[in-house]
Amino acid sequence: MNLKDHIRSHPDFPKPGILFYDIASLLNEPSALTFCFDELEGILRQWNPDVIAGIESRGFLFAVPLAQRLGLPMMMIRKEGKLPGPTHGHTYDLEYGTDTVEIQQDALSAGQRVVILDDLLATGGTLAASVKLCETVGAKVVGCAVVIELPFLDGRRQINSPLHSLVCYESG
Repeated sequence: MNLKDHIRSHPDFPKPGILFYDIASLLNEPSALTFCFDELEGILRQWNPDVIAGIESRGFLFAVPLAQRLGLPMMMIRKEGKLPGPTHGHTYDLEYGTDTVEIQQDALSAGQRVVILDDLLATGGTLAASVKLCETVGAKVVGCAVVIELPFLDGRRQINSPLHSLVCYESG
């Protein structure tokens, strides 16, 4: 199945000059979504993780069912201030400022093997920060997977773990 047939693009969203790739149409097609989960499950099984992590918020849509299929816990990686209780955080640079991702302190233990999921890899900042966050607590990120990758933005070079993408768009 060609997943590109199920991913809409929206020019000039969220601002002029941006071509936005929208997974809403993929989520709206059960056979395409099942295909996506099947493909990702095969990759994740090869990495033999202990924990599946999803990046807020669209990464959750893929992490939850895949964790369930694999019989593994699912951990949320969220923006600062969105998780209750004590957290671990990692702050990273943006083009104009900084941002922080967090996990709950009891969500991950040293030595655990983690796979991180998200819907899209663009410049790689959030995914790279998520990898570093997991590593700061002593976990090993054994892989990262995304549905869509935009290779022309070169985000892959920031990721120091194996990375698998289901669909690549070569230009924006």
